[in-house]
Amino acid sequence: MPLLRRLPAAAVGAAVFATSLVTTGMTASAQAADPPRDTCTTDSAELRYLILLAPGTTQPDAADEIAASCGALTAYYPQIAVAVASSADSGFAERIGTDRAFSAEGALAAQQGPRKDETSAEATAATDPVEVDGTDRTGEQWDMAMIGADRARRINPGSKDVVVGVLDSGVDPNHPDLTAALDRTTSAGCLSGKPDPAPAAWEPTASPHGTHVAGTIAAADDGHGTAGVAPGVRIASVKVVDDQGYILPEYAVCGLMWATANKMKVTNNSYFVDPWLMTCDRDSEHVVYESVRRAVDYATQQGVLTVAAATNEGADLADPSGRTAENPVASGMAKGQAKRRTLDGSCKVLPAGLRGVVAVSAVGHNELKASYSSYGLGVVDVTAPGGETKPKAYEPSGAKQDDNGCVLSTVPGGYDRFCGTSMATPHVAGVAALIASEHPDATPQAITKMLTEDAESLPCPADYDLDDTGAQDAYCTGYKPYNGFYGHGLVDATAAVTGN
Repeated sequence: MPLLRRLPAAAVGAAVFATSLVTTGMTASAQAADPPRDTCTTDSAELRYLILLAPGTTQPDAADEIAASCGALTAYYPQIAVAVASSADSGFAERIGTDRAFSAEGALAAQQGPRKDETSAEATAATDPVEVDGTDRTGEQWDMAMIGADRARRINPGSKDVVVGVLDSGVDPNHPDLTAALDRTTSAGCLSGKPDPAPAAWEPTASPHGTHVAGTIAAADDGHGTAGVAPGVRIASVKVVDDQGYILPEYAVCGLMWATANKMKVTNNSYFVDPWLMTCDRDSEHVVYESVRRAVDYATQQGVLTVAAATNEGADLADPSGRTAENPVASGMAKGQAKRRTLDGSCKVLPAGLRGVVAVSAVGHNELKASYSSYGLGVVDVTAPGGETKPKAYEPSGAKQDDNGCVLSTVPGGYDRFCGTSMATPHVAGVAALIASEHPDATPQAITKMLTEDAESLPCPADYDLDDTGAQDAYCTGYKPYNGFYGHGLVDATAAVTGN
């Protein structure tokens, strides 16, 4: 399952970067004293920090406050009073306040496991359009037929006035199915926390994930390759996924703010914000939680709808509980001494768990919740085809064996099938773009209401034993019109363009 995977234990067990002075040629009784707190040092590797400031703080004041604490301002978003800064001083966060400054980069620096995104294993080469097979493969797109997108695009393929921001690993600008839809002028990379519109900053470098997502939204309906839900709309590549597959909070904030500044109507967020699967609104985690919440709220206020994946953990997001792997950063203790994080009701997947975000679960061919898809009553708003990976759960009538249960879409150099809530989410973003095309003055709230009212209700399954063990693999709560597995139901592209 691409991108949305559980972080390896080492990723959430990162070390604290409070560095003590090491002396040479001194006895224990004659060690050098720590420098005064008003003296800046370069006693650690330079780290990037996300910083919460008071509403109304100006950029000069933000720069001065950060400089006074031994850091340098990288980017500032005055609309939400969130800054990105760097510092090589181990005392920087303490000077600013650990309830206001946090380094996700530092938290992940001790990562020893595999990269988060398995699709990043090989470098992504730029597409040579001549080498892309032009065979019409729309007949293999069972997912489009399931939501009526094949019929909808013949009625209204979407408006060029609608731009969907693909906040992901980058979109291949040379893929023949995407070149007409891609808006290069509103594309940017966010891997420093500050938007960079240079093509090198937003093109894919290590993962086909963003190109796959983009194709599901807006691949050209031209009789070649695949076709998207809304082939008439435009897309922007907003790169928020680094080459290791991580989405640090400053990347996400930058991406959401860039999309808002460029008046994108919808953003597709097929990811969760690192360094935790679920971020709690407490302690140092509050910095991450509050920064992303401010960015999402601002986007919504400015007319941008945020659509996000529920993740691939198969978890009940409405009832976060239990204890996670050790996380020294969150606890403020040295590595090996940290307490485990305990999840509670303040802990949410970001951005899917935030108010105003359309959270998406995934179903397979048979309209049954995919085995990997997370769920939760009051969290999931709608569902869409993301494919299935379990053999028993994947039993589509009339499907070809080589369909393998996953979603076919564009990748650099051609086409491929991936499964995941990452794949379900762009179906919803595409339908939202169709609604925005039909109703150009609709607010994010109005688009959400039309999405949910038009959705096809799906009941909780009577039996969710996917592997014949006699035990339920997950429990669905709610009733047919609204439940934890499917929210308000399966999105309907045809209803989006007909009103029926």
